[in-house]
Amino acid sequence: MHDDGSVTIRPPGARFGNSIVLPADYVAEHVDLGYAVTAHRAQGITTDTAHVLVEPTTTRENLYVAMTRGRESNHAYVILDRSDDHATAHPGDNPDATARTVLYGVLQHSGAELSAHETITAEQDRWGSIAQLAAEYETIAAAAQHDRWTTLVTTSGLTTDQADAVIDSDAFGALTAELRRAEANHHNVDTLLPRLIKARGFADADDIASVIHHRLTHATTRPAGSGRTRQAPRLIAGLIPEATGPMTPDMQQALTERRHLIETRAEAVLDTALHTQEPWTTALGPIPADGRGRQQWRRRALVVAAYRDRYQITGTEPLGAPPQGTAQRIDHARAETALRTLTRPTTEDVRERPAVQATHQLGL
Repeated sequence: MHDDGSVTIRPPGARFGNSIVLPADYVAEHVDLGYAVTAHRAQGITTDTAHVLVEPTTTRENLYVAMTRGRESNHAYVILDRSDDHATAHPGDNPDATARTVLYGVLQHSGAELSAHETITAEQDRWGSIAQLAAEYETIAAAAQHDRWTTLVTTSGLTTDQADAVIDSDAFGALTAELRRAEANHHNVDTLLPRLIKARGFADADDIASVIHHRLTHATTRPAGSGRTRQAPRLIAGLIPEATGPMTPDMQQALTERRHLIETRAEAVLDTALHTQEPWTTALGPIPADGRGRQQWRRRALVVAAYRDRYQITGTEPLGAPPQGTAQRIDHARAETALRTLTRPTTEDVRERPAVQATHQLGL
């Protein structure tokens, strides 16, 4: 390579002669480094092996081009983390993303040009999905209940330094989400948390918030109450723990609006699937003829529909591929329980018992 941008080349194995000089403007337009080339420039190129860097924003068209360049092998390296500490997380970002989930998202992400009408429809569908609405609900809930959980932590028996460490911990968000889940399962967290903190000290704890989170999860594996006194968890669309307790009116209104939108979306997803006879709906079983049975059937079918929309499942299997990450595994257990009870021709009590057992295993 020369200072002016031109390149002298010769055939492989030739030590002398047979060389030509490629002008700088030709190099800039037509020559790429052999180890680094974009998918756009790689179209039409064939090589021995291809190593492809896949981002969550990659389109399926580019992935297809990149993964079909190598004669012998093609490898995909999937980006899961973001190195920019200043990047603001979007409410829809998935902290439990895996290579499988990212690749699934890429395959759903088409880069083909859409008409104006198709673009509007796609944007409305994306921003109106349960995935987006649930992320918004949880973000608002965290803000709405922040002061309440902060007060609870500082008055629960910890020292001032310990309480400050919990509130400043990266695990504080997960702890508050677990408190909301426990409360949705009818546990009195105002008395439960101080009891868990008093049970054992934190002298050997690297992260007190994580330790408390673990204790709370273990203590609330089963919903509050037992037998006939046990109440169903307060879940939106059968998946999302409801945020309760004191909060400002504007926060309460925002949560109520998101709840209504989530439930409406689940209704629309189910009704559309039934109307178009999508293959996955056959797993829901026949709709009961009696009014009470039909109501119970629909309530459970909505959980399956909400799960599919939240995790962008488009295949013929009602619950899609095995779940990835803790949050999806919990939701999968809820949806699986609802699906199983849909086709069980027994009484209400008999149908509910397996549901309780399945959800307890994941602390729902």
